[in-house]
Amino acid sequence: MARILFVTWDGGGNLPPALGIARELQKRGHSVRFLGHALQSSQITPAGFPFEPYRHARPWQSTTEHRGANGLFASLSVFTDPGPGRDLLDTLNREPADLIVIDCLLLGALHAAQKAHLPRVVLVHTFYEFVERAMRSGPAQVLARLHGQDPLALWKASDLVLVATDKHLDPAGTRRLHPAIHHIGAVHHPMPATLTPVSYREPQILVSLSINNLPGQHQALQSILDALRGVNAHTIVTAGPSIIPTTLTPGPNTEVHGYFPHDTVLPKSTLVIGHGGHDTTLRTLTHDIPMIVMPIHPLADHRMIGRTIENHGAAQCLHPTTHPDRIRAAVDSLLTEGPHRIAAANLGKQIRANNGAIRATDLIERLPNLAKPAEGTLSQTKEPSV
Repeated sequence: MARILFVTWDGGGNLPPALGIARELQKRGHSVRFLGHALQSSQITPAGFPFEPYRHARPWQSTTEHRGANGLFASLSVFTDPGPGRDLLDTLNREPADLIVIDCLLLGALHAAQKAHLPRVVLVHTFYEFVERAMRSGPAQVLARLHGQDPLALWKASDLVLVATDKHLDPAGTRRLHPAIHHIGAVHHPMPATLTPVSYREPQILVSLSINNLPGQHQALQSILDALRGVNAHTIVTAGPSIIPTTLTPGPNTEVHGYFPHDTVLPKSTLVIGHGGHDTTLRTLTHDIPMIVMPIHPLADHRMIGRTIENHGAAQCLHPTTHPDRIRAAVDSLLTEGPHRIAAANLGKQIRANNGAIRATDLIERLPNLAKPAEGTLSQTKEPSV
């Protein structure tokens, strides 16, 4: 069986697809371990995988707020930082691996892996259309070029590019893509044996914004709570690690938690209010639930995801500074029967039809180097300049 190393970063919704694929690989007998930011240990180690923190990467925590131009530079520098590439080579020299699975945004690690001629798989944790656009132009592409990194070339030079989303939702799904690129479908979270139709559930709203500390998120969350006062539905709010629950003022019939497992909430919910994060959005749709999407970060994938779901009739998109009265009107509309529930159920059926973890593992196991590791093994490569 193969020894597989996942290289990730503290980005929130990028980790669940990696963990889901890692579980399937482990289930089939492969040995899996992770390399990432120190804060990720709290999620990766309890999942049963050995974890090693970066030693040379730039300091980064998703719970720290990054504002303005300096914040943008700090965020983009995580992707182009050569430090993760150096850590990748160091850990392989200590413990060999037959394959590396690298987050698509970790250009520094991908660059190092390419220069060392390492067998590698790129994992895209959102719409391919979004990451491709972001890396073709804009500040991310400029900073990458300054580091001698060509994002699209790095992806296509890999053995596989796995896109962990529904092909029919991804705007890139209708285009002819490079042969290395495969839409594997969403990586599924645990689901109940029988899914109760939304129309048969008691009114319940889940409010869940990003676990990252995004500018304006606290204000948006309080506006949502103000809008939900008096709504005839039980409300559960997950504030996440970046917002202290006691700093929020909820109305009656509302629970506010720092963390609450979505697996226990979604099967009983009839509406979700989120920020457009890919993992939460597809997880919601998998349970046939319509959404209100309030994209928080203008440069993230939130807006594209929210608009896509809205165009499919399963969501309403609102600006994060929307007045509570308008939020309330959207809530009242989506809590009732209507075409939005039919649209969400259709998307849910479509997403459930393909298990991304199984498809990804099938593709990985077909790679020639897993059957016969490359001569010299990955632990014996010379460290290139990165």
